[in-house]
Amino acid sequence: MQKSKKPDSHAEVPHVVIVGAGFGGLTAARGLRDAPVDVTVVDRENHHLFQPLLYQVAMAALSVPDIAAPTRSVLARQKNTTVLLAEVVSVDLARRRVTLDAGELSYDFLILAAGAETSYFGHEQWEPLAPGLKRVDDALEIRKRVLLAFELAEREGDPFRRRELLNFTIIGGGPTGVELAGALSELSRHVLAKDFRSIDPTSAQVHLLEAGHRILPTFAEDLSAKALAQLTELGVHVLTGARVTHIDEHGVELATGERVTSSTNVWAAGVRPTPLAAKLGVERDRSGRVVVREDLSIPDHPEAFAVGDMAGVVQDGVPLPGVSPVAKQEGRAVARTIVETLRGGERTRFRYHDKGTMATIGRSRAIAQLRRTHMSGFVAWFAWLVVHIWYLIGFRNRIVVMINWAWSYITYKRGARVITGLRHLPPPTRPSFLHGARPEMAPPTPMPEPVPTSSLEEARCSPFTAMAAPPRVPVREPGSPPSSRGRRARRPAGNFPQAGARRRRSLPRAAQRRFGPKATARRFVPPRRAVP
Repeated sequence: MQKSKKPDSHAEVPHVVIVGAGFGGLTAARGLRDAPVDVTVVDRENHHLFQPLLYQVAMAALSVPDIAAPTRSVLARQKNTTVLLAEVVSVDLARRRVTLDAGELSYDFLILAAGAETSYFGHEQWEPLAPGLKRVDDALEIRKRVLLAFELAEREGDPFRRRELLNFTIIGGGPTGVELAGALSELSRHVLAKDFRSIDPTSAQVHLLEAGHRILPTFAEDLSAKALAQLTELGVHVLTGARVTHIDEHGVELATGERVTSSTNVWAAGVRPTPLAAKLGVERDRSGRVVVREDLSIPDHPEAFAVGDMAGVVQDGVPLPGVSPVAKQEGRAVARTIVETLRGGERTRFRYHDKGTMATIGRSRAIAQLRRTHMSGFVAWFAWLVVHIWYLIGFRNRIVVMINWAWSYITYKRGARVITGLRHLPPPTRPSFLHGARPEMAPPTPMPEPVPTSSLEEARCSPFTAMAAPPRVPVREPGSPPSSRGRRARRPAGNFPQAGARRRRSLPRAAQRRFGPKATARRFVPPRRAVP
């Protein structure tokens, strides 16, 4: 296995290895741009992802390049930084070695910011049935399943199967679950409302399941109640105290014995640190995060730090949440600590400064908790827009997202509704388009065969005369003398025969010359049939 410290680096320059290019890792790398160190950023993805807006990619509101930026492009102006696309296999804290899938790196300082992954609480078999939302691939998979459900329902003739396809279940009432539920309801009620002919997208049902007694437990109770009211306005069915015990292709079963029927399920119930945290061989908390000291260093290893979702930081007796503001402040603090250590100064204690928490629910609907200030509705939603645009990586992304949001707000349209990765579509239970009819319409009733008639008079009196009657032949009444010419009497306005009645009709002039001017023929007027 190849061993190297850092290509083209001087031996006297300390080497800092950062595992992960998320919020914590990228902020730490930027904080070391002017430090006398060589920095190597290792990540298995080549981009930095703005995760707070990942749900909008899943709901077809934004595309992937709008919320992601290449890591090399972000750090291109930092001459002391190298970016490696690799996956970390293990870390030897004693030997100060990081083993990659393509070699090995030695370090003087180590920053672990590998992030988190979806946790199914021991039910890993649920992952293919209810994907989580942590990576770009997860968002694209959810978007494909949601849009494909409407497409399959459009061609499905079985009403029960169609109802199942238009049911969506989101498991987890945290910020991610609430944002997904609100966006999915708006997608069906506004964006797709006029795009289908055989189904009514507005009839889609979105179920939000939360195992606790209320949604958004990290927010104040009054804000949780307002969020619940806003979700109800959007038509989302919120069910609290609903602990999931089983998931299959046709729905979700709860601990109470109730079953929620749906074909598309999304998991937003919990996360856990990446498996790298378990390979360190250090103390971890109940959630699996690495226990760190006050300066975010790992006990007995002052040169190694953990930030973000990998770090189990307790402040004032409460664990810090795994959100982006926490990770960014931790990354900035670790960068300052490394610089102070190189200068021979004392390390400072990390303390998180809470600037507030926000969660969007839908169009002009959101909640915000800024310390003691609570906001909801349009004001909170507008504040959420400004904050997320401000913290996006890259000027281009800010402009594009702002334009897309403005266009969606005005027109209710979303341009990222592209389904990719399709191979084979499941066949419908009963095809919907039979004889060109819609699924809710029965096939057209075939017309009965013409009834054969034995006489000309019966043929004229038959309701199927228009189809089966021979050409009309004038009949001469007995005793009527032939006539030379005669004119057809004009019927007065409004004097029309009733349906089913027989009427007398003047013969053509040639027939009147032969049979007489008073000769008439009887014709049956069939009743008007309603147009289906």
